[in-house]
Amino acid sequence: MTAKDISKALRALGSRHIADTSQRFFKTGPGQYGEGDRFLGIRVPDIRLRAKAFDPFVSLSETLRLLHSPFHEERLCALLILVRKYEKGRPEEQQAIFEAYLENTSAVNNWDLVDLSASHIVGAHLLNRSAKDLRRLAQSNNLWERRIAVVATYAFIKNRRYDEILAIARRLMNDPEDLIHKAAGWMLREAGKRDVAILRAFLQEHARSMPRTMLRYAIEKFPDEERKRYLAMKSSVARRVSGLQAERTDLRPARGKERKD
Repeated sequence: MTAKDISKALRALGSRHIADTSQRFFKTGPGQYGEGDRFLGIRVPDIRLRAKAFDPFVSLSETLRLLHSPFHEERLCALLILVRKYEKGRPEEQQAIFEAYLENTSAVNNWDLVDLSASHIVGAHLLNRSAKDLRRLAQSNNLWERRIAVVATYAFIKNRRYDEILAIARRLMNDPEDLIHKAAGWMLREAGKRDVAILRAFLQEHARSMPRTMLRYAIEKFPDEERKRYLAMKSSVARRVSGLQAERTDLRPARGKERKD
């Protein structure tokens, strides 16, 4: 089976209505994070079923060809096939898939594509290896590579290893992208589900300085009173910063009215 065969089968499933909805949902307009992405209009459960059916009959090389399709759902199908191949592959096959994934991150270019593949391939592969690739991805100028680094830590979290997400969350505290704040908050929340003391210790140190979106995602499952307390910590810092900025503005001499001795 070739990439063209899979593409033909998937395109027969498309819905114009679903495609139009997806174009808006995944922010494909000018200047948005998914700018230029194209959709066939296929629901994820249907893509999963096709990926399962295609997997035994398609090679790694043809899967990678499919990964560079201009259509979002075809790229997602390719990634789901890679996940399946990785999970049942021999060590040398897993290594090849891991390397291919990192060499083709330009095609893993939306949040759902990252979220459905990164922990299953990158995270799973690095679980008992050096985390240097995670650190490299976290430092990338590419939004999606940074999100891959964050979501890949889910494999570590499920094995009750939290150092990786804590370090990456600290590193990305000042990231300019809200999609990174959401992912980091999500992974911190997952860590907290398994060890709430780890999350509380992190929040005690960082709640006042971490992005509000990251904080809200991290504390989503906390009791209401505890969530309010952490949000109040964040708000008090924001008020102090706003007050200092206002003071600086008040102290600045009005333009054209500076005293001339």
